[in-house]
Amino acid sequence: MSFTAAQRFIGNVRSMLPRLVNSGVVVNGEPILYCEPRAVPAVLTFLRDHSGTRCKQLSDLTAVDIPTREKRFEAPVMYQLLSVDHNSRCRVKTLCGGHEGDEGVPSSVGVFNSANWLEREVWDMYGIFFHGHPDLRRILTDYGFQGHPMRKDFPLSGFVECRYDATKKRVVTEPLELTQEFRQFDLLSPWQKP
Repeated sequence: MSFTAAQRFIGNVRSMLPRLVNSGVVVNGEPILYCEPRAVPAVLTFLRDHSGTRCKQLSDLTAVDIPTREKRFEAPVMYQLLSVDHNSRCRVKTLCGGHEGDEGVPSSVGVFNSANWLEREVWDMYGIFFHGHPDLRRILTDYGFQGHPMRKDFPLSGFVECRYDATKKRVVTEPLELTQEFRQFDLLSPWQKP
């Protein structure tokens, strides 16, 4: 899609959904629509059903964690839509806090079946809650896993360690203890003379 066609697309969608779509930009020839979290299912339904868009496939759903902002997840829920009929792509982005007690985002499983798996993945990795999801549970981590590993405040080493214990002949989970002292490295090459 050319830049002017993408701008025209954004203008048309904003004129048809004035209270739902806040703004739009064009990046690399692809239109990006911004809306409030509560408006996401309605915007996705419009983009799926309207004859001018026909975005029949939700190809991806992801988030970006920026903890320094008031709304922690900037474009957190970034929906990547594909229109096979028009050979074009469109993104829908929204902002949400992602903190405990935050409103989250309404589920879009009723609009796209593929959102079921993708929303569970975003919930597991980022902790963004999807209201109305039929089966929102962990999908990539263990059921007893604490935290959400893709958040910037999650420690790199995690909280627990899983290992195989040969004496017990099973996998055991233990609290992680890093007892290594602080060391300084000289970073000099051993093959060069000082």
